[in-house]
Amino acid sequence: IITVSLFTDAKPHSDVFQYNMNYPSLGQCVIINNKNFHRKTGMGVRNGTDQDAKNVMETFSNLGFTMKISNDQTVSQMRDLLTEVSREDHSHSAMFVCVLLSHGDDGKIFGTDGFIELKQLFTIFRGDRCKSLVGKPKLFFIQACRGSALDAGIEADSVSGEETQKIPVEADFLYAYSTVPGYYSWRNVANGSWFISSLCEMLSKYGKRLEILQIMTRVNHKVALDFESSSNLPGFDGMKQIPCIASMLTKELYFSK
Repeated sequence: IITVSLFTDAKPHSDVFQYNMNYPSLGQCVIINNKNFHRKTGMGVRNGTDQDAKNVMETFSNLGFTMKISNDQTVSQMRDLLTEVSREDHSHSAMFVCVLLSHGDDGKIFGTDGFIELKQLFTIFRGDRCKSLVGKPKLFFIQACRGSALDAGIEADSVSGEETQKIPVEADFLYAYSTVPGYYSWRNVANGSWFISSLCEMLSKYGKRLEILQIMTRVNHKVALDFESSSNLPGFDGMKQIPCIASMLTKELYFSK
């Protein structure tokens, strides 16, 4: 009798579901920190954003990223900066991170002199535009309003193969927004924004051991439960916020090798 074992390969190919971190460098983390805006935009000073930028610098450099920060960028400077970064050789990097701190609206982010569609900045790093990041995670963290709606909250009871493959050009992106579409995003003038402070805290605590979506779920949990707005402006007090994660990642992402 010939028995054919269906379990000839007992060692699981776990790596096929995890991004390869075995590169000389984890990669670059680019921060665009916009605080002051031209009067014509009608946008106020974003007090507290420097604390966000400082937090991000510390957190991501501790994880092992090479940091690059640019302050008060116009729309064309933002576009040029990211285009330049996308044209660099990332073949020795495991991934790429971009943190955008600015005013925004649904689908838009502000430079100091006006706004640009976020999609225009994201597409710079698409697989067909940035070859050295193909198949690698590209993470965007966006601290900006996505509208003017406010969330008053609700009371709740406490409780690989070797052959070349074609992959979609939009694959391997993760967009983590500070708030859901249409909504306001809160920022404390002293401590920075709810989202970035929570992101940095969770990355510092769990960045070396949890998968990115687990970490981001903990960020959601912290922002949702630990923060509530305090304001003298009518209708702005006691408001809540929930971040929003859009993942096109195709594998699990652990920052450590």
